[in-house]
Amino acid sequence: MKTQFNFPMKSFGLIAMMMIAILAYNPMYAQTQTTATSTQSNQEVTVKGTVNDENGPLLGASITLKNSKIGTVSDENGAFTFPKALQPGDVLVFSFLGYEMKEIKIQKNTSFLKVVLETDIVEILGALESNKPYKSKRSN
Repeated sequence: MKTQFNFPMKSFGLIAMMMIAILAYNPMYAQTQTTATSTQSNQEVTVKGTVNDENGPLLGASITLKNSKIGTVSDENGAFTFPKALQPGDVLVFSFLGYEMKEIKIQKNTSFLKVVLETDIVEILGALESNKPYKSKRSN
């Protein structure tokens, strides 16, 4: 004699969802390197400063970590706080349109930078085409 076992689909779906939830929300802990991070945190420096030109503060000057995508911009007073703690030897790149780029190497005692950018000559290539007179598309 055969025995049939009827398992309702709703119960199966509920059990499957519970298993997925248990696996998805299970906290996993990675290995930590306590000795490496404790020695590095002593050398990290938070850098703040101002970016100016000869006339005063520069609003919107770019400050980036060289060879990375991490950066910030200066505010209306030219002030900035770099979003990542830096290691001695890291290089910050300061740039603004119409000014020469400046690179500053971070020392272990560097916490505040006062950067003055110098103007740069911007050349626009190309010439205005003046051989064609302006023609209106309106008909009189």
